[in-house]
Amino acid sequence: MFNEFFRYDGDQLMCEGIAADELAGKFGTPLYVYSAGAFRKQYREIADSFSAVKPLVCYSIKSCSNLSILKLLKEEGAAFDCVSKGEVMRALKIGADPKTLVFAGVGKTEDEIEHALRVGILMFNVESESELTAISRVAARRGVEAGIALRLNPDVDPKTHKHISTGKRESKFGIDIERAKASLKRIRELKNLRLKGVHLHIGSQITENDRHAEAIAKVVPFIKEVKAADFPLEYINVGGGYGISYRGSEGLNITDFAAKMLPHIKETGLKMACEPGRYVSGNGGILLTRVIFDKPSGDKNFLIVDAAMNDLIRPAIYDAYHKIWPVQSEFAPDAEIAGDAGRVYDVVGPVCESTDVFAKARRLPATNEGELLAIFSAGAYGMAMSSTYNQRPRAAEVIVQGDKFWVARERESIEDLIRGERLTPREVFSAADL
Repeated sequence: MFNEFFRYDGDQLMCEGIAADELAGKFGTPLYVYSAGAFRKQYREIADSFSAVKPLVCYSIKSCSNLSILKLLKEEGAAFDCVSKGEVMRALKIGADPKTLVFAGVGKTEDEIEHALRVGILMFNVESESELTAISRVAARRGVEAGIALRLNPDVDPKTHKHISTGKRESKFGIDIERAKASLKRIRELKNLRLKGVHLHIGSQITENDRHAEAIAKVVPFIKEVKAADFPLEYINVGGGYGISYRGSEGLNITDFAAKMLPHIKETGLKMACEPGRYVSGNGGILLTRVIFDKPSGDKNFLIVDAAMNDLIRPAIYDAYHKIWPVQSEFAPDAEIAGDAGRVYDVVGPVCESTDVFAKARRLPATNEGELLAIFSAGAYGMAMSSTYNQRPRAAEVIVQGDKFWVARERESIEDLIRGERLTPREVFSAADL
């Protein structure tokens, strides 16, 4: 959360070599600010921790999909995990090699499958028998062979929030191991499929070192059966979900994590792939917001800010905790503030929803209208999940590198919101035209 990239220098929050308040003054708020150095460091930690098996590190585009961020990670050597045609197109836009793209997701359409085959991705993570048939049908139509990995559901409790748990039997994701065994016969029958790998992803924001290791251990016997049946397996894709620190100390220790994983990976004899998103992006970004009103009400004090749930929806849908602190403060961000110097606030946005809340009963330094707050750990599933609800244009995104910075995405305008809409029909159809 706080590191060499986001730190307080005296009473001023810095992003690398740039003061956060200067960025807010230049570009306005709400404003996403990313540290290039933080993204690079987190990517390298994973690549280095698993270097013994030369991992294919497929950054999960859905966590933070800005083209400048993707380009930065490609320069570090990243491959990419995509879950839609749009994400494939983003990866190609920054010059990614199609053979470094893995396509995941439970509901790939034929249009998405066809596009992925046309550009030549590495493989699909297959989630059902129906999907096997669909991919084979499109591959046959194109006269190509489709690389696939079976996504297994190992029925392992990831011990994370129920909305981001994907490895239990009752989840919509993956194929249970017994059903996967039955699927092998179907793969042989479908002549346009090449079984390249086995995939598992048990959830997100997992902070216990042994969850992934347990999952791999449960699928090793299946992998041995598949290899004994002469399927040309090349990869074990161990997914992502590696937890980060939102409060200060709960994040996954990637070195210890890798030490638990590597023996199981080596036992398979396969190449390793993984799909980190949050671990790379989460603490690489903050959301800057300005206090509009300080509103006492009953026994509460509300800080109403200009960011809202449409800018950062995680607290609304996951009850997610994000550290919030003034951009300029005489108090260190972990300080216990005594007496009148501090107050207990609910930090809320202006959207007309009761769930538009960033923090409840949070003790902060006494804060005035017009002051800037930083919402930390907002690099993952922040801008990527933002919307224009209440007709609020989406925020700008800025990247900082040392003492340099640039706009990676311009702030939307009201004109952007209504582009494509029509006051009057351009052409009127009738039922006979259907």
